[in-house]
Amino acid sequence: MPFSFHLPLHFPFRADGRAFSFLNNSLEAWTLALAMTVLAGAAMLFLRRYVLRHVAANARKTETNIDDFLAAMLSRTYFVFIAAFAMYFGSTFLDLNAKRDLFVARVAVGALLLQLAIWGDVGLRAWRDRVRLGGDGERRASRSVLTFMLRLALWTIVTLMVLDNFGINITTLVASLGVGGIAVALATQNILGDLFASLSIMLDKPFEIGDFIIVGDVLGSVEHIGLKTTRLRGLGGEQVVFSNGDLLKSRIHNHKRMETRRNAFVLRVAYGTSEEQLCRVPRIIREIIGAKPNIDFERAHFFRWSEWSLDFEIVYHFRSPDYILHMDAQQDIFLDIYRRFQQEGIQFAHPMSIVRLGEPVPGGMAAGRPAGAMPPGPSFH
Repeated sequence: MPFSFHLPLHFPFRADGRAFSFLNNSLEAWTLALAMTVLAGAAMLFLRRYVLRHVAANARKTETNIDDFLAAMLSRTYFVFIAAFAMYFGSTFLDLNAKRDLFVARVAVGALLLQLAIWGDVGLRAWRDRVRLGGDGERRASRSVLTFMLRLALWTIVTLMVLDNFGINITTLVASLGVGGIAVALATQNILGDLFASLSIMLDKPFEIGDFIIVGDVLGSVEHIGLKTTRLRGLGGEQVVFSNGDLLKSRIHNHKRMETRRNAFVLRVAYGTSEEQLCRVPRIIREIIGAKPNIDFERAHFFRWSEWSLDFEIVYHFRSPDYILHMDAQQDIFLDIYRRFQQEGIQFAHPMSIVRLGEPVPGGMAAGRPAGAMPPGPSFH
């Protein structure tokens, strides 16, 4: 005798010896869907394991970072994502109504979006950690800032996409975020200014960690570039902290990127030096500077008559940004010039005053001058 019964929660099962139905699908359809779900899940698990093993093996053989990033990303492929896609694949063998079919599709798309976000987040962190482990001090700070901003943007976009995928109207949410963002921006204007200034430093790279820079009257080496401040180590050993916004508003002299040092100085020769000696001065300077290593002589000219000296201007270029080496070379040049001038009998000029004193004329008045008066003559000061 045929019979029928109903389970709770309104799950209708019909059994009359010839048919079995659940959600308008037969037992054969459910069996096929379950088999396809298990098969799809097993295939994706096997594919993940095979690809991960292959990529990891290549990463150990190569020196590039791309395969290392791929291996780190694939290792974070979670079972929830695989199960969601396997269930979606199995549901295609069932005859579901539009509402249930849409729900399954939304779950699968949401799982895909979250898995893509996880892959992107893992890739960004692996890129950042690779720089830290490699000891690249010049780019650690900038890449940390860039990684933080990219991760924040990634998860914000994915969250909005997941909400939109499940039918939540994000237009109002985005609008409210925009109004709230304006209020927050006005309240934290200085902080945001320093934050964007740090991003500008990272992208434009006016200086990097380890560079020796001059900002106004402050000289020092860059120790740290943060989200809000940049720290310098001054010549006296003190730490100088600049806000990133104020730093970019100042004129920055970066001595680390100097390829050559141009040096110009004035050599003062005393009046009374003979014409022959004056003609020899440029040749002497050329010989001395030209014989020095890592120095390119440019010129030496007699260019000015000053009040108490005959002035020669000398220009040369030192082929190194190292300040200590530059000062050592300049000291050698000055000492050689001093020795050669002593050998040649050329005198250096120095400020002086010359006063001429006349002798008194005997007999009191002479030629209309009172007794004791000096004869006319020039006086130099």
